[in-house]
Amino acid sequence: MKSLSRPRLAVAVVGAGQRAGIGRHVAAVRDDAAVSAVVDSDPVGLDRGRTLFGDVQTFASHRDLIAARAADAAIITTPDDTHADIAVDLLRAGVACYLEKPLATTLADADRVLAAAAESGTPLYVGHNYRHAGVVRAMRGVIERGEIGEVKAIWVRHFVGHGPDYYFKDWHADRSRTGTLLLQKASHDIDIVHYLARGYTRRVVGMGDLMVYGEVADRRERPGQTMADWFSLANWPPASNTGLNPVVDVEDVSMMLMTLDNGVQASYQQCHFTPDYWRNYTVIGTQGRLENIGDTAGGVVRVWNRRHDWQIHGDAEHPIEGVTSGHGDADVATMAEFLGLVIDGAPTVVSPVAARAAVAAGALAAQSLRDGSRPRDVPPLARSVLDHFAATTRSPV
Repeated sequence: MKSLSRPRLAVAVVGAGQRAGIGRHVAAVRDDAAVSAVVDSDPVGLDRGRTLFGDVQTFASHRDLIAARAADAAIITTPDDTHADIAVDLLRAGVACYLEKPLATTLADADRVLAAAAESGTPLYVGHNYRHAGVVRAMRGVIERGEIGEVKAIWVRHFVGHGPDYYFKDWHADRSRTGTLLLQKASHDIDIVHYLARGYTRRVVGMGDLMVYGEVADRRERPGQTMADWFSLANWPPASNTGLNPVVDVEDVSMMLMTLDNGVQASYQQCHFTPDYWRNYTVIGTQGRLENIGDTAGGVVRVWNRRHDWQIHGDAEHPIEGVTSGHGDADVATMAEFLGLVIDGAPTVVSPVAARAAVAAGALAAQSLRDGSRPRDVPPLARSVLDHFAATTRSPV
């Protein structure tokens, strides 16, 4: 392998799948950092990495990367069930980590990752990019300006219209790999519930079922492919989808109720066989409520804070800024924040402790829904770990 010049911060992308492209933001946001290595166990993935990042070093495993001392930082975009082992090894080796959400698929693994970061002192950042999305910034602004008073209740409905293509045609459909879509998909929204409420889930109850995709008989492996290879809006109606993952045992409808440590009550619902794809938040305070209509640019956050009968437009309206589809702008912001943490020691809005709270709520909700909806209580995080991350996080939650 030929020697390559090394920038001030050498970044490796670990896992050259669908989300590996976020590594392209490294050079866009910092001129003192660059992707210089790609890690993937599949030669097809390594080829994909070279296509994305050019003439970079390649490794078949993260352990080979560590042995070669080829990276100062790593962006981990491997399947969810591999996150914890890879992150712990890299953190203990002194390699700063951008870990794609969810932090882990179990609470025990999430705590293991945070402990490794605290014990080693190596920077850890979890890619909860939705904190930087325009719709979240607009809602947070309404709350911080006091337009609805003190937050008391939050309701989230997630219409996952792209569900069959995003989550049921590869490893995401297999609960042994994903755990639950209350982690892989809902962890964004659980984190935003915590962010808007300024508290973490203390008790959770879950409900859900596999209602549609479990009945689809057309299944197959898709070696060397990623979601972009099979995605199509023509894959409709839901039961007519073909080429689902050989194992489909995660729920395609999931719901959870949350009691937060500050008394806020919250609910979350997701459905993977709706025709539309967006998130709807309702936040109710002591002096009003907000609701988003649309969740990207062109949508609005409406506020009702006077007493009256039904009124569609509300008493105030705030435009949602940013991209018109997806969360590309939030990806850029999170990458800039990660590199600022690693290079400059700058505090972050995204919080590893909050990422653990999202895993706790989602994983325990899945346990609950698979156990007759019995409530689950979230165990506390070690005080030493909390203190460690308090020094690097700008947001109180």
